[in-house]
Amino acid sequence: MPDNDSTQAGKNFGIGIPQKSDGFFLKGSAHIDWGIKARLSQIFCPKSGRSVMLAFDHGFIMGPTSGLERMDLTIVPLIEYADCIMCTRGALRQIVPPTTRKPLSLRFDAGSTILTYLNDDVLMDIEEAIRCNAAILAVMVAVGDTKHEALTISNLTKTVDLGTKYSLPTLGVTAVGKELVRDARYLSLATRVCAENGAHVVKTYYCEKDFEHVTNACPVPIVIAGGKKLPEKEALEMAYRAINEGAAGVDMGRNIFQAENPAAMIRAVREVVHEGAKPDAAFKMYEELKRQC
Repeated sequence: MPDNDSTQAGKNFGIGIPQKSDGFFLKGSAHIDWGIKARLSQIFCPKSGRSVMLAFDHGFIMGPTSGLERMDLTIVPLIEYADCIMCTRGALRQIVPPTTRKPLSLRFDAGSTILTYLNDDVLMDIEEAIRCNAAILAVMVAVGDTKHEALTISNLTKTVDLGTKYSLPTLGVTAVGKELVRDARYLSLATRVCAENGAHVVKTYYCEKDFEHVTNACPVPIVIAGGKKLPEKEALEMAYRAINEGAAGVDMGRNIFQAENPAAMIRAVREVVHEGAKPDAAFKMYEELKRQC
């Protein structure tokens, strides 16, 4: 500590200049904890307010699906281009270099696989999430699933409670079963349920009709799932429409790591999300990058 006789009286108190109390750049986040805001600021670019998340958590229900047979060869080279990675704790420890310094969206629930009936899930230990240095906790919410709706909403609320205790935000991931349709009416319900139960960010699917109804009715940021593999130009068009209709980013997996040139694809997606590039320009960029690699 400094000696008492060496301290100087303060002079610059800024009299007449009110202290700024700025809001937060992500909607629905102005009144949450500082630590949660700090982690969301790692995931979403404060300048654009958007994020390109790279999802490769598919193996926890699907096994070694195409493009994820050797994640050390296919995924690791892509991480530098992502704003955030979404994966399981196993993949994190097995193939993700700790030196990447990318925020982690940690798959926080696990349970049944595609061989049985999905969404019969349990939660991880919150201390394990802290050990993994998670920036956000991702849990599935199966709104409309008669077997698992209550269970998965309960998992979401428990995750929000645990995360709040340690200033970790929650990502609610809307599940769409075979019996459910991906239309604006359903997606509006599912995303709003996630937000109302405390999710700080919601991941959902894009729908071509009235998607702006979904984003406007959800009081927290929405990132879209890539879903099934599309031709590269179609995937860029989907990302462009989603962003222009209110999404705060994308959380893509197969439309990146199953692309003909995954590195070129994720860079083209970044142009759409952060720079507002139109699909034709982004696809032209993809083709040029593909030729260079």
